[in-house]
Amino acid sequence: MLPGGPWALLFAAGLLEIVWAVALKASDGFTRKGPTALTVVAAAASFYLLARAMRDLPAGTAYAVWTGIGALGVAILGMIWFGDAATPLRIGGIVLIVAGIVALKLA
Repeated sequence: MLPGGPWALLFAAGLLEIVWAVALKASDGFTRKGPTALTVVAAAASFYLLARAMRDLPAGTAYAVWTGIGALGVAILGMIWFGDAATPLRIGGIVLIVAGIVALKLA
């Protein structure tokens, strides 16, 4: 197990969720081989680490934190790399996602 236990596994799983989601966008509907392969490998690794973290963490907490990390990362990268709008409402939503993740970690 990674140092930091199940929370470290969950954080790594969340980072890999960002990787596979961004690679999925870059795969152009699975028409580009490199991004498609990265999507599959990162998704499999992300699910594996999520499953390992769920051995010790409540399922609802683990799943919510995992999706929150993914949503946060993809939203930010979408604004940086894909030109997604960075409106005050979107930024506020990102802040709320971070607050939710922190609350679940502290609970």
